[in-house]
Amino acid sequence: MDAFKSGADALFILLGGIMILAMHAGFAFLELGTVRRKNQVNALVKILIDFAVSTIAYFFVGYGIAYGIHFMGATSTLVAKNGYELVKFFFLLTFAAAIPAIISGGIAERARFHPQMAATALLVGFVYPLFEGIAWNNRFGIQDWLASSFGASFHDFAGSVVVHAVGGWAALPAVLLLGARRGRYTKDGRISAHPPSNIPFLALGAWILTVGWFGFNVMSAQTLDKMNGLVAVNSLMALVGGTLTAFVLGKNDPGFVYNGPLAGLVAVCAGSDLMHPMGALVTGAIAGAIFVVMFTLAQNRWKIDDVLGVWPLHGLCGAWGGIAAGIFGSQALGGLGGVSIVAQIIGTLLGVAIAGIGGVIVYGLLKATVGLRLDAEQEFDGADLAIHRISATPERETTFQ
Repeated sequence: MDAFKSGADALFILLGGIMILAMHAGFAFLELGTVRRKNQVNALVKILIDFAVSTIAYFFVGYGIAYGIHFMGATSTLVAKNGYELVKFFFLLTFAAAIPAIISGGIAERARFHPQMAATALLVGFVYPLFEGIAWNNRFGIQDWLASSFGASFHDFAGSVVVHAVGGWAALPAVLLLGARRGRYTKDGRISAHPPSNIPFLALGAWILTVGWFGFNVMSAQTLDKMNGLVAVNSLMALVGGTLTAFVLGKNDPGFVYNGPLAGLVAVCAGSDLMHPMGALVTGAIAGAIFVVMFTLAQNRWKIDDVLGVWPLHGLCGAWGGIAAGIFGSQALGGLGGVSIVAQIIGTLLGVAIAGIGGVIVYGLLKATVGLRLDAEQEFDGADLAIHRISATPERETTFQ
């Protein structure tokens, strides 16, 4: 029976890792559909290369920082428990690799390729695992201090703060240091819309992410005996709440509609194992409103050219999710309890601070040394031709005789 359990647990978490790996196709197509046609190839290539770089950085450095585990021993030790520790690494890697995938959408259309690869290595190797270790492995005793001081430790079941808020707040310094795309905001105060290039691809990306998210949330139990359908239904209710709110407030705009479920899912990650489905519905609905309102303010009033809106979607909705777990996870509002709103606020602010400071250091250092941005001519031509020397939809094919 022990062998059966270890095999079942390994398969369970492996399937979760595969579902989240598929979500990276969602990141790619969401970005591809949102950016202009001349930057579509760059979106596809960035997501794949960022995942590869993330794997190397997390395998050799990041996983050890977060959990103190390394895989440089004998292969005979790695196969213990059906290789569960290996597939657990794979599962958690797919979370870590979401950090550069999130950032990619914010800096799209004007970022240089190789500096972003370096940023990916630094963020996934050092910045992300620092907070991951604090939240999920009790590094530095911070969780114990929260539990003794406020009655409960910081609770983030599937990464509203650990993954999404960290990704979104690390993206904000990158977006600000890069500056807006050329022509986006004019000196006389006008705003060039730069509409999405392909709504069907944008929608496809959102659907892939939405489906994969059930692996992201449900499989965060990490063992089969801890799996619970409550997480799945709470995820469903949150995505529906986010969708409907974004639909109404976004006035039928498909960009808002298809980011609405993502906002809800980002927010419900932290408390999806604690909330009543009604609490999850409200959490998702508020997240949908946060995204629409804050994306509009950032783009139009504050002139922050965050192309996919990753700061409001992941940064703000992720932070809301961390706090919402303390609100709707409480027994007073129908949750299972065992959470402290004060601990949730402190843990969320700590994640935001580590991500923001880490983003400033990484992208500030790269900007000061090698530069972050394509030059004016390259940006005009588009990242596809400037970096990859091919467009997504060539106007004319060359025939060789």
